[in-house]
Amino acid sequence: MDTQNPSAPSRAQSAADANPTRSRHHTGGVIHENTRHTTRFVVIGNHLTQHKELSLLAIGLGCHIQSLPTGTPADIKSLAARFKEGTTRIAAALRELEAHGYLRRERVRTPTGRIVTRTISCNQPGHRREHPPTPQPRQTRERTPQLRPRPRKALPAVPQPTRAAAAALHQQATDLLTGLRRRDPRLLLSAADTEHLAPGVIAWLEREVTPTAVRQALTTDLPDDPLRRPAALLAHRLAAQLPPPPPYRVPATPPPIRHELRNCDGCDRAFRAPETETHCRDCRTTAPRTR
Repeated sequence: MDTQNPSAPSRAQSAADANPTRSRHHTGGVIHENTRHTTRFVVIGNHLTQHKELSLLAIGLGCHIQSLPTGTPADIKSLAARFKEGTTRIAAALRELEAHGYLRRERVRTPTGRIVTRTISCNQPGHRREHPPTPQPRQTRERTPQLRPRPRKALPAVPQPTRAAAAALHQQATDLLTGLRRRDPRLLLSAADTEHLAPGVIAWLEREVTPTAVRQALTTDLPDDPLRRPAALLAHRLAAQLPPPPPYRVPATPPPIRHELRNCDGCDRAFRAPETETHCRDCRTTAPRTR
């Protein structure tokens, strides 16, 4: 577009030029006083400058864009900073030029990977010349290292029950652990984590701690950050906050055995005694001993 050749001879040879005085006095319209350009000029076709469908703004903007050196920004923002028509009118004029083939805008990727808009000005619509594609950065195929599965870190130890836990107590501890996610969704435990933590909960229940108190101890003052290993946190709390055993209580003396009433075979009096005794105490003392 920066063509360094004149667009026309310095003077158009016409009847009007042969007699300039007659032209000025007897005809109307424009009169050209042309001087040959030797620098800073561009060749623009009359099909653009005299286009019958383009607006005056679109024609002027098309001529301006064709005169720009290669690489000059020609986006709406840059043109609005240069002219006073504003972004709305400039955008409409650019759409006119695009509709009639004087302008193309393409989004391309630079060698650095950035997406930019490239404006292509066509001085003769219909004579499209293919532009070489923007060189793309060479992509080297890197071999992805095979990552070996990392072994799972073991959970901290939890307190163990002092005696064999009954099935009902074990189920109570399991239900308590699986229900923690209702308090905090981050406390969703796997089956393996629940099995590991259940003995620690049973140890608390054996020490006469209610399920509500155990649940409160495990879910109060949790950190605000995401819990990467909730089971490890619960295991730590079960061990670190384990309450002491309940106070020692002396076992109560069992009540005396109370035998049923029966009738004495000797005096027919009622008395209490084991089934092996047939006589009351008085009859046993007075009755003769048999050898």
